[in-house]
Amino acid sequence: MTQQVQPIFILPENAQRTYGRSAQHNNIAAAKAVADTVRTTLGPKGMDKMLVSNLGDVVVTNDGVTILEEMNIEHPTAKMIVEIAKTQENEVGDGTTTAVVIAGELLHKAEALIEQDVHPTVVAKGYRMASEKALQILRELSFEIKETDEASLHRIATTAMTGKGAEHAKEHLSTLAVKAVKSVMEKAEGKIIVDKDNIKIEKKVGGSVEDSELVEGIILDKEKVHPSMPDSVKNAKVALIDCAVEVKSTETDAKIQITEPNQMQGFLDMEEKIIREKVEKIAASGANVIFCQKGIDDLAQHFLAKKGIFAVRRVSQSDIEKLARATGGKIVSNLHDISADDLGKAGLVEAKRVGDEEMTFVRECRNAKAVTILIRGGTEHVVDEIKRAVEDSIGDLEAALTVGKVVAGAGATETELALQLRKYGQGLSGREQLAVNAFAEAIEVIPRTLAENSGLDPIDLMTELKAAHDRGEKTAGVDVFAGKAQDAWKAGIIEPLKVKLQAVSSASEVAIMVLRIDDVIAAGKQDSGPKMPPMPNGGGMPDY
Repeated sequence: MTQQVQPIFILPENAQRTYGRSAQHNNIAAAKAVADTVRTTLGPKGMDKMLVSNLGDVVVTNDGVTILEEMNIEHPTAKMIVEIAKTQENEVGDGTTTAVVIAGELLHKAEALIEQDVHPTVVAKGYRMASEKALQILRELSFEIKETDEASLHRIATTAMTGKGAEHAKEHLSTLAVKAVKSVMEKAEGKIIVDKDNIKIEKKVGGSVEDSELVEGIILDKEKVHPSMPDSVKNAKVALIDCAVEVKSTETDAKIQITEPNQMQGFLDMEEKIIREKVEKIAASGANVIFCQKGIDDLAQHFLAKKGIFAVRRVSQSDIEKLARATGGKIVSNLHDISADDLGKAGLVEAKRVGDEEMTFVRECRNAKAVTILIRGGTEHVVDEIKRAVEDSIGDLEAALTVGKVVAGAGATETELALQLRKYGQGLSGREQLAVNAFAEAIEVIPRTLAENSGLDPIDLMTELKAAHDRGEKTAGVDVFAGKAQDAWKAGIIEPLKVKLQAVSSASEVAIMVLRIDDVIAAGKQDSGPKMPPMPNGGGMPDY
């Protein structure tokens, strides 16, 4: 008699488990699906995506990280691919689509090797070797760039905007981006430092993209607090106040008892005296413009207006800090200590209507270390996409200046990288050679995708491109408009080295991590708690 073996359950009910080839296949399929989503947005002729939220909010963009964040992805492996885009965005500010597409292709090529019974750890080892070699080759392929080379900086900014919604005005916008970055750029110990936070990007619907402007100072989405205040102040002496211009309330709950009407009047007179003294302090310092981080009392507004002082209240801390960098003023936390030394300077402070809103412009700041780009456009979707394009170009300029190295774009660097990786693979003897060759093929996805998205034959173009690189033309890239190979460097298609390094590095790291997963255990949904027993007789209280 055969004894029946009781099955052993080690996982909770509803838990799902996939392992071995099945788990690897599912993970790779999820990663490829994410990469394929953004792949069609790559390049000058890349298409846009329209993303509609469950609330009906619409985003139209071809910015990789924006698409992936708005998609609300659930699959755990797909989320890992989204993380690449976020890292790329935070580290460099551009190249998110490139990083995601490379990661998807690395896993696609790895899947073919696994099907040929090459163990995933061998593929992972080969990929790691190829990645380290690729970073070394990229550094060798780079060119130096100086902050004085304005022409090259313009090309970097223009390359970043090509293919986005801002392309028709890329010359104008790239000029604004280069000026903005050069304004906030600082040198320390021979190194260039660019803090992107010091470039404020303000957007307003209305006008055309060509109406966008750079203000050497700060634009605040705020209006003056009193209509009697002047609309503009020339040669402004700016006070930056981090305390309220009103009567201070007590720290603890307090009750004031008044028994006679004249005591009430005395109390109000004292409040007025305190506020008047605060305004007198501001006026005595010589300030004719104040930006207050907190509130300004109605009475204080009246006194300030009488003295012809322009005032704005409830300015955010980040804007106050930017104003300090732009005007050279100091942030004052106590009005009793305010003096002429604390004041910043601006050539002009004016209240101006932009679209249907009042805004405050702080212009003509000498040696402004914080600037603002005001972006205009016909609709909200246009303005949002132009803002993303400008942010990408500022990120590229920062990456190029801080590292001081750039490479040729248009798929030229990837084609040369693949060529040199194949030569490196020929020197390896083990199965890792297959993985290195697969890595080289995966890198070629960038020029191939550029050709596909432009409606060109990728096979013909890749053949022409490889032939050019075999002849030693290291900067030969894809000309999507003429449909042939071209010298990308001479054509002015330039990208920062940092973008490529980060894209290859993070894409290979995630691909290796996904390859090493052979078991996916998804926990079942937990019960919300003990359920009430059913009521007897169809409901009501039981009869006892």
